[in-house]
Amino acid sequence: MQSTPPTVAAVVREQTHLSWSRARKLCTDGRVTVDGKRCLDPAERVPEGAVVVVDLQGPKQPAGPLSREAILFFDRDVVIVDKPAGMLSVPDVPGNKDTLGVHARTLLRRMGAEDTALAVVHRLDKDTSGPMAFARTATAQRALAAQFRDHEVDRVYQAIAHGTVAAARVETYLIPDRGDGLRGSYGHYKRATGDPPAIARRAITVLSPLASLKGATLVECRLETGRQHQIRIHLSELGHPLAGERVYIRDYTGAKIESPRPMLHAQTLGFLHPRTGKHVLFQREPPADFQAMLERLQTKSGSG
Repeated sequence: MQSTPPTVAAVVREQTHLSWSRARKLCTDGRVTVDGKRCLDPAERVPEGAVVVVDLQGPKQPAGPLSREAILFFDRDVVIVDKPAGMLSVPDVPGNKDTLGVHARTLLRRMGAEDTALAVVHRLDKDTSGPMAFARTATAQRALAAQFRDHEVDRVYQAIAHGTVAAARVETYLIPDRGDGLRGSYGHYKRATGDPPAIARRAITVLSPLASLKGATLVECRLETGRQHQIRIHLSELGHPLAGERVYIRDYTGAKIESPRPMLHAQTLGFLHPRTGKHVLFQREPPADFQAMLERLQTKSGSG
């Protein structure tokens, strides 16, 4: 029977005769390489024949893509991660490990948590920030997936959208191609010729303006459903695309507010804990780039 390969930390401890905590820290500090490549994960398995080198005086590796503060909560069932803008939720191509799930799992290992696979139960767009949930057991995954499927999850976003956005409850049926290659609402781009097709999905967004800005509005977007690009599409079809929008903006003719990413932040995530049944709620304020855009537009709004 083939034995399980040792962890990097175990090999480091064997080489250096240091404590387990010190061996793990050497890994997380970036002072260990496996076959010439820096290894930050002390729990990674070392293949047979691989060369592990420890440099006790080597330079410390800068912090990883996620800080410890990004783990908002975890237990044996779930983990809630504060997703930064610009990071994929899941791989875009097979084998891509630069994703929130992979980085969160690595960070949990470094924090001393039991290593378990993180199962996806919902997604955020690459450029959207905010709390995202992963399941750590198959039972938790089924329970959370059912809540998302039945639209029983609390999801509230903040957005900075062009123009003056009024309070509204938007209900449409989204289709993959509205007639020009873009996702959109049935009957919006091309006149409806009957009932929505079977492929259409009902989408409901409740919009509440929070603050008037220079050429824009800070908007609370509460999801009653969670379809792909739902908020972006609904705001765009109302004539108020997100600041920084690149896709759902071709019909907009007003002055555009430039931003490196669409200004959308998932502020609140709430659900029933899959084991205890208690309602849990996680909230994060928008990140620095969102706040900077908000301050810039507030300053312009207040400057005669």
